[in-house]
Amino acid sequence: MNQIKIEKAIITDVKKLQEIGKTTFFEAFAEVNTEENMNEYLENSFSEAKLKAELSDNNSQIYFAVFDNKVIGYLKINLGAAQTEKLDLNALEIERIYLLKAFYGQQVGQLLYQKAIDVAHQKQASYVWLGVWEENHRALKFYEKNGFKAFDKHSFWLGDDKQTDLMMKKQLVNDNELKVS
Repeated sequence: MNQIKIEKAIITDVKKLQEIGKTTFFEAFAEVNTEENMNEYLENSFSEAKLKAELSDNNSQIYFAVFDNKVIGYLKINLGAAQTEKLDLNALEIERIYLLKAFYGQQVGQLLYQKAIDVAHQKQASYVWLGVWEENHRALKFYEKNGFKAFDKHSFWLGDDKQTDLMMKKQLVNDNELKVS
C-alpha cells in the first residue's frame, strides 16, 4: 500500500490517538469480552490524561498509519523504563499494533511492524519483545511469521477478566540481519 504514510504522533494528536485506540481495540476484542469489561478498559486505557502521559514520555513513541488523510492504525513502542515488563533496558517493546478492521490483510500492520524494527535498529536494541493475548490467533500468526518466538507469559486484566498474554521476542543481531532466539 504505497499510499500509506507512517507519521509520528505528537501531544496535539491526543484526540486522534484516543479515537483510533478505542475504535481498533473495540473492533478487535468486543465480540469476545463482556460489554462491562470493554467499557472499563476503554475508559481507563484511553483516557485523555493517560494518552497525554504516553505521548509525553521520552521512552515511548507512537506512530500513526495514515491513508487518505485518515488515521487507520497505530503503533506504540517502549524503550528503557517505559517498557511494561522490566526485562532488559537494551530491548524495545512493541506494546501495540492496532488497525481498523477494514484494513486487515492489506500490509498496514507490516508497515507499522517495520517501523518498530527500524527504531529498534536505530536505538541499537538487542531484541524486540511484545505481549499478545493467547486467544488472538491472528496476531500470534503475524508475529510468528515475522520471526517471534514465545518465551514466557504474563497476566493482562481486561476489566475483571484475567487473561494470559504470551510474551514473544525476536533477537536483533545487527543492522542488516535478524536472528530468532
